[in-house]
Amino acid sequence: MATFSTTGTATAPRRRVHRSVDTSLTLFSAAPNGLSELRRASPPPSANGRSLKPADNLVGIARLAASSPLQDAKRGTEYFVLPVRSILNRCNSPRVPFGWTVNPYRGCEFGCKYCYARYTHEYMELDGGEFERKIYVKANASALVARDLQDKKIWGDHIAIGTATDPYQPAEQEYEVTRTILKQMAAREGLSLSITTKSNRVLRDVDLLREIAKRSSLSVNLSVTTTSSSLARLLEPRAPRPDLRLEAVRRLREAGIDAGVLAMPIVPGITDGKEALDSLASAARDAGALWLAGRVLFLMPSALKQFIPFVEAKFPKLARQYREWYVNHGNAPEAYRREMAERMENLRKKYGFDTRPDRSGNADNAWRSPQLALALGTQMRGCTAAREVAGLPPIKRALKAG
Repeated sequence: MATFSTTGTATAPRRRVHRSVDTSLTLFSAAPNGLSELRRASPPPSANGRSLKPADNLVGIARLAASSPLQDAKRGTEYFVLPVRSILNRCNSPRVPFGWTVNPYRGCEFGCKYCYARYTHEYMELDGGEFERKIYVKANASALVARDLQDKKIWGDHIAIGTATDPYQPAEQEYEVTRTILKQMAAREGLSLSITTKSNRVLRDVDLLREIAKRSSLSVNLSVTTTSSSLARLLEPRAPRPDLRLEAVRRLREAGIDAGVLAMPIVPGITDGKEALDSLASAARDAGALWLAGRVLFLMPSALKQFIPFVEAKFPKLARQYREWYVNHGNAPEAYRREMAERMENLRKKYGFDTRPDRSGNADNAWRSPQLALALGTQMRGCTAAREVAGLPPIKRALKAG
């Protein structure tokens, strides 16, 4: 059976990284208004690293990205304005509990070493290593999401915000695409929404989140992989400290907003120790988190290309096992994943957590659809009536079935 060494240590300049000491004995022996109007910026440095192909030779999102204007450059990151056709994107995967996704940005400045979403840059003919250095800001978000939310196809489906890139990454401070989207959602009723982020910047939008929660089902997930600030800085270089994220959970709960913690990913040999996960679960409980969930690291090829060299440099004694586990498979062995699932379930029982949020609480809130009202000649109230007209099951039953 494959084993990891547990004696390797990370090397962070002037910082001591506290790694998990206890590991599995089974497997281890050792801009405003959504950029509808953009300010003119002084020409920043040239965009080295964009697709080498001329825009005319590209198609789809790659062509749009290649022709996107460079808006700004700072902190070693370039920001481009990306024209898009929609803000809501359909998700047909049976592996996820939502039907629609919203990612206000392409790319994420937090630069998490393990980020699975690096492959999305490849659709734009960019290397996954550019994921944190080239951020594409979706333009005209206000008008687009207002239109998207009128589409009856989304009625009764869950909308997940921040599935591939963080909606509260540093770019949000200036461009406010996420806030623009939330303003439109706050004007609707009967939505089912969740937000996932590593940033305490979510607290800026507590006013909007309260309004949304009054009229729709809303949950907020704070992603926290470790309570060690030094280890987090190594794994997630530009993300806020873990204590700031946990404080955000506490303040969201005080504001009456459902919030929980996602220990995702659980990084084998690095964040998976019993003491480390117990510390995280305890801190989440103290912050008032309603749920705790965790999932083992998964590495798509573009992420693997970045993560293996990182492990070789910072955790050299783990490198061989990572190559054996991940290079040809993308995932840890099933036995290890089961062990981690059991460990997380034991922690949920110990600290009284749910597995995930209950999304049916406000599902009967009415969503007034002007188009539907005009079509039927009456002021029909919301999603429930609309689904009955369409021959679909009531929202609560549909949510449970999903």
